[in-house]
Amino acid sequence: MTLCYNRKVTYLILVCIFCIMPAIAIEPVTTTALIGGLFASGALVGYKYVWCQFSECCDSPWIRPNISAMNRKLFDKVYGQHLVLDTAVRAIKGHVVNKEPSKALVLSFHGWTGSGKNFVSSIIAEDLFKMGMKSKYVHLFIAELHFPHLERVETYKSQLRRWITGNVTECPHNLFIFDEVDKMHPGIIDAVKPFLGSYGEIDGVNYRKSIFLFLSNTAGTDIAYKALQYWDEGKKREDISRKEMEEVIRQSAYNEEGGLWHSDLISSYSIDFYLPFFATGEKACETLYKR
Repeated sequence: MTLCYNRKVTYLILVCIFCIMPAIAIEPVTTTALIGGLFASGALVGYKYVWCQFSECCDSPWIRPNISAMNRKLFDKVYGQHLVLDTAVRAIKGHVVNKEPSKALVLSFHGWTGSGKNFVSSIIAEDLFKMGMKSKYVHLFIAELHFPHLERVETYKSQLRRWITGNVTECPHNLFIFDEVDKMHPGIIDAVKPFLGSYGEIDGVNYRKSIFLFLSNTAGTDIAYKALQYWDEGKKREDISRKEMEEVIRQSAYNEEGGLWHSDLISSYSIDFYLPFFATGEKACETLYKR
């Protein structure tokens, strides 16, 4: 109790000193003596703790996975996506509770626009990081915004590798979200492949605690046709298994034009789960029956 009290008092003193110093002219010798005295007494041991009370850090309470809240929000707010609800939560829970995961977690979300891919991604961010999508440890890349020019593919790949390395070096717990992968120029997304393997470290950096989400419209039509097939056969859509959908999605993503076309991420099995977002509503039915 005494130790805890003394630490709190010390932190308060430190905060006051650093807030007052810019406003008061203190002689250099006095300032040096004061700070030196604090160092000598061990008062600055908790400097990081004080700093992290006011600024986002790679630690609690800023990084605080809340799987129960994530599970509740998804089940309350996401409809008709049984494979996403079941697989995504279990995969993320297994990853974050493991102090030494074997590799970075990679989830690939597929489905038509409006099926909920971005919404689910935002819920995941909210319940992994206190600041959600605004966290400095959450990185959103949008194909047409960040990688628009075909002639700059190699430059984009180099920049992407540096960005990931720099951020994971600072903090191993990062969430990288790649939106509109279907609109990305082929080859760019392969730049992340070295960070997705089962390596202990790469040049002293551990990437295995990070999570990568790929969001793509690719395979949307094939996903919808699979659901229609079950409906025609009098089966429930909820009976569709992840195993049969993963093969459908993998083949479509690998062969359809887009960021995953003939991608090494697919052929090397770097992606852990391919999750289908089924289309819902009248628009989906009209589109299917017109084809």
